[in-house]
Amino acid sequence: MASRENGTPRRDEDEVCPICKSSRYLNPDMRFLINPECYHKMCESCVDRIFSSGPNACPVIGCKKTLRKNRFRTQTFEDIGVEREVDIRKRVMRILNRREDEFDSKLDWDNFLEQRETMIMNLVTGVDIAKTEANLRKYETSNLDSIRANQARESQEASSFLEQQSFEQEQARLRRQAAREEYEKEHNELLAGRESFLSRLAAGTADDATNLAREGQKILLKKSSARRSEEDRLRQKQAALRGESKKSALGKTALLSGAGDSDVEPSLIKGLKKVSIPEPEKPYDPFGGLDLGKKDYYVLKDHYPSQWLEEARKNTTMAAGGFDIKEYYSRTLFEAFAGLGCFIDEEVAKRGGASETFGMRKGIATQGAAQQAVTGKPAEDIF
Repeated sequence: MASRENGTPRRDEDEVCPICKSSRYLNPDMRFLINPECYHKMCESCVDRIFSSGPNACPVIGCKKTLRKNRFRTQTFEDIGVEREVDIRKRVMRILNRREDEFDSKLDWDNFLEQRETMIMNLVTGVDIAKTEANLRKYETSNLDSIRANQARESQEASSFLEQQSFEQEQARLRRQAAREEYEKEHNELLAGRESFLSRLAAGTADDATNLAREGQKILLKKSSARRSEEDRLRQKQAALRGESKKSALGKTALLSGAGDSDVEPSLIKGLKKVSIPEPEKPYDPFGGLDLGKKDYYVLKDHYPSQWLEEARKNTTMAAGGFDIKEYYSRTLFEAFAGLGCFIDEEVAKRGGASETFGMRKGIATQGAAQQAVTGKPAEDIF
């Protein structure tokens, strides 16, 4: 017997439980459930009777899959094939949840989408199921951190969207309420002003009428300017609130995006960006590592005998100008001994020789000096 629901005809087998053969015709409140392990449909009474005590095999003939009661649910789509494909698609996309900003190019992103769709269709149509499931398990095991990070980002984006949507709805409601209150207030003020205006006209003269008209114009100008300023204030406040919500959402997304394991590229997906953690910035050193207080070749004393220094020490004018005799000692000795410890031969050898730097032949300067020492004549200018 076929029945109709919302204008769609139902087949007789859709109205009868394949286990207990109960019909919806005799029991209109019957509810059918399915399990994503095998997608065999049975009534709720059979599910309670067979699986209440624990996991059990599917009672449908030929199906040997073990089912659990907590996984039974109501069928969403009328076609069980569509129901199965949707579940497979959700499961695969929950694992292969890479995002476009994780790939080096648009081509790599398109290749990833095609690869994911191919795996989904393989599971739906039953092609290379074992190999596809093995690849999914291997990828999920090796990229668990990035999968969880992307899932957290998706949930954060969804919650941010809902918050933004509710915020906009609340703002729209407040604007409507403010506009309604403003209209009622202006209407009441208009009626009160009209009555006052008429009463003053009735009791006054022609000059009073002119003054009343001027006062009315001033009041209208004040109201319009106050309304515009209030609208500007509301717009600025809403813009500031939107900016704060966007900043907070971006900050949370940035924190979540850094929680993945993108530094290791999985073998299943190609073209992912390799993200490395930057080294912490070193503190700024204006002297490039030079230690001005290091004294390897001299000892700084408090006094050195010198006639000029004695005059400078006793001259109060120089001291008032900022001259410090100890600072002079330190800088003079530092500059005098600054070249010690620098070996020119080693530096020249490292640079490949100063003559080679300027394109000169090796030993040309030494040969010129030797010629001048023997002959007594100056050598020709090599430059």
